[in-house]
Amino acid sequence: MPDRIHGAIGGPEQYPGLTEIERLDKRLLQQFDGKVVVQPSLTRPLVSFQANKTRPVYRWYKYKEAFSASLIEHLFDEYKIACGTILDPFAGSGTALFAAAAVGIDADGIELLPIGQQIIATKKLLESGFTTEDANELQHWSASRPWEQSEARVHLPELRITKGAYPDETREAIEKYLAACHSENIRVQSVLRFALLCVLESISYTRKDGQYLRWDYRSGRRQGKKVFDKGTIAGFEQAICGKLNQIIADLGPAPQASLFPVENPQGEIRLHDGSCLNVLPQLSDGIYDAIITSPPYCNRFDYTRTYALELALLGTDEEGLSRLRQDMLSCTVENRAKDSLKINPRWSESIAIADDRELLQTILDYLDRQKAEGASNNNGIPRMVRGYFYEMACVIWECFRVLRSGAPLFMVNDNVRYAGASVSVDLILSKLAEGIGFDIQNILVLPNGKGNSSQQMGEHGREALRKCVYVWRKP
Repeated sequence: MPDRIHGAIGGPEQYPGLTEIERLDKRLLQQFDGKVVVQPSLTRPLVSFQANKTRPVYRWYKYKEAFSASLIEHLFDEYKIACGTILDPFAGSGTALFAAAAVGIDADGIELLPIGQQIIATKKLLESGFTTEDANELQHWSASRPWEQSEARVHLPELRITKGAYPDETREAIEKYLAACHSENIRVQSVLRFALLCVLESISYTRKDGQYLRWDYRSGRRQGKKVFDKGTIAGFEQAICGKLNQIIADLGPAPQASLFPVENPQGEIRLHDGSCLNVLPQLSDGIYDAIITSPPYCNRFDYTRTYALELALLGTDEEGLSRLRQDMLSCTVENRAKDSLKINPRWSESIAIADDRELLQTILDYLDRQKAEGASNNNGIPRMVRGYFYEMACVIWECFRVLRSGAPLFMVNDNVRYAGASVSVDLILSKLAEGIGFDIQNILVLPNGKGNSSQQMGEHGREALRKCVYVWRKP
C-alpha cells in the first residue's frame, strides 16, 4: 500500500518570510490529505529517461527530460486506458505518443523545439515509410563509410554558443558526412541526419547540464573556476557507425512492420509544431480520452542552450533561438513576461484563479522582496516563477476544456526551491486544477525525494523535494 503523507517536507525555519510560506504549505497539504501518497512502484528510472536507455527505438536519442515508455504502459494498465485518443501538450521526443500508438491508441502531440519535432518525424518515417532497401543502404553506410572518400563538404551551421564545439578532425568528418548524404533518397537522408543528431553530444567538447552546455577544458573555453573533464570524447566514425548499427538492429528484418511490433492495430500519431500556448486554443472541446505529459519544470533549465548543438544543425539561427526561448513555457530566467490575455482572452478565468491562490501569491511576494533587498541570486527568478504558474494555469484550463467528461490527466513534475522557500509545485498546480474544475484523485510521490541545488543546500540546508505524478480527472 502507498504511504500517505501527513506533513510537509521541510527543515527548520531560518529566514524571515518563510514561516508564512511553510504554514500555508502545510495547510494546503492538509486539504489534500489522503491524496498525496508515496507510490513505491514509481521508481526514478520509470519516471525519467533511464528506463529508455536500453529499450529498442526509444534508446536512439538520449532525450534527458523524457519519461519512459514503461511509465506510459504502467499508467495505461493501472487506469484501464485501452482505446481512444490521448494528448501530450509537451511532447518532447514523443515517448507518450509512440507508447500509445503501440497499443492501438491514437495520439496527438504538441512540441515547440525542432529537435523534438525531428525525432518524432524520423521515428514515424521509420515506422511506416522506410523500406528494406533503405535499411540496406544504412548498412552500406556503416560498413563502407562513403563520406570518408568524399572531397565535398557542407558547412556545419553554428550558433554563438556552439562555436568550437568539436575537434577539428570531427568537424571535417561531419561536413563530409553531410555532403555525402545528398547522394541518397530523402528517406535515407532523413535517417542519416537523425543518426548524426543522436551522436553530436558524444563527439563534442560539451555535455548537457540543465541550464547550459558544460564545456570540456580541451575546448579552450573557460567556464567558471572549476575545470571540467568530460572524459572520453568519441571519434566520429566510431560514434556514427555505432548509432547506425543500433538503428539497423532495432529495425529488424522488415523495417516497415517491426519498428513498434503490436498485436493491436497501430494507433495514429499526429504532431502539432509550436507552443502549446498557441496550439491548445485551436483544438476542439472534449476530444481526448486522456492527457499524459511532463511540462518543463520550474527549475531554470534552458533547453535552447542544452540542445544548441542539435538546433544549430537543424538550421536554427540566432533570431530563431531567441524566439524559441521566449515561446517556451516560462522555465528559465531569460523568459520575458508573456501577455496571456493577448494570446487568448478566454484565459481571464484561469488568471483570476491563479490570483486567488494564497500560497502561490505569498511565494511570489516573498521572491519579489528578496529581489528588492538584493538577496536573490538572479533577479529573473521572480518573473520566471510568476510566469510559470500563470502560464500553467492557462495550459491546465485548456487541458480541462479538450478532455472528455470522466477522462484523466497525468502529469510528471518536480518541486523546486528558491531563496530558501520550498515551492510545492505539486500542491499549487493541483489547487489551480481544482479551481478550474478537475477532481484531484492523487498526487503520487516517488519514494526518494530529489535533492535541491548545491547552492541552496549550502545556504539553507538540505531539503528533500517531492517528485510526483499527478492524477487529475475531469468530472
